[in-house]
Amino acid sequence: MSGCLWPCVSSANAMTGGMGGGLFGPKARSPAELVRHTRDLLRFIADHPEPCSGKLEAKREQKITDLSISVRAMKSILYGDGDGDPVAEACTQLTREFFKDNTLRLVIVCVPHMDLETQKEVTLVFANLARQKVDSRIPASDYLEVNQDLLDILMAGFNNRDIAIHYSTILRDCVRHQVAARYVLYSQHMKKFFDYIQFPDFSPSSEAFKTFKELLTRHKSSAAEFFTKNYDWFFSDFHTKLLHSSNYVTKRQSIQDPSQPIQVEAFHIFKLFTANKNKPRDIISILVANKSKIIRFLNAFTLEKGVSLALIDAEDRVFESDKAQVLVDITALKL
Repeated sequence: MSGCLWPCVSSANAMTGGMGGGLFGPKARSPAELVRHTRDLLRFIADHPEPCSGKLEAKREQKITDLSISVRAMKSILYGDGDGDPVAEACTQLTREFFKDNTLRLVIVCVPHMDLETQKEVTLVFANLARQKVDSRIPASDYLEVNQDLLDILMAGFNNRDIAIHYSTILRDCVRHQVAARYVLYSQHMKKFFDYIQFPDFSPSSEAFKTFKELLTRHKSSAAEFFTKNYDWFFSDFHTKLLHSSNYVTKRQSIQDPSQPIQVEAFHIFKLFTANKNKPRDIISILVANKSKIIRFLNAFTLEKGVSLALIDAEDRVFESDKAQVLVDITALKL
């Protein structure tokens, strides 16, 4: 497929750079050309991240405006718009070109210099691209495998309130791929999550918690292996810094979101850990020594009605089933 053949008329109009694409206007860009144009804009912005002076600043502002148009056009191709659904071949072309020449790296570098609406749209674009397949492969996974330092940049975003939500959203889409999740799990960043979650500012702390949960529940085999190798420090920090952090719990309470959701997430993590059939002997010893306390706690641990609209009957049944299985696993433990 070549040229602009998908039925996204308004998208094609946007890709002309806001010129309208009339009889004598610029030709609409193909998906690959659109990505290359976007990449050129990103390179200019990356080279001129701060406000300049005179004509250079006017040029910089125009590039930022053009970038917004290009990102919106990519979103229309990937998600469709009022004139039609997305076309698979157009999405494939866009995906294939996007993961060339470090476009993702440029996007991440330039996110702090985009306006808020473009920041939101670029996370939607990447969320789609992160799942796209090309020739039975997922280009995002292949790209992240050889560009793992980008995960370091995204993790550092938790320290910047202005970009924390956007970087963490991109990071969660990255760790949907096991290669990225394993990198973060075994990096120095895992210990930092307990500090990020306790930030006094609720926005970055909640983003950190959502990413933390994704890392520990998305890929069960990697999570179980991680818990086995890092049991001592992880559960010690989880207990002292998270479950008993007055700072974090107080913040949750202040927006009328009770602490039970935290306990439920802790249970789901513990569930994965107990399901691991290859727990080391010293860990089994700890669990056996605390067996009666764990069983007593689980028997008394139920979901409170009315805590959240999400806690519907179906979820109650799943929770009770999971809890019953954990009780079986714990009861059967022997040295």
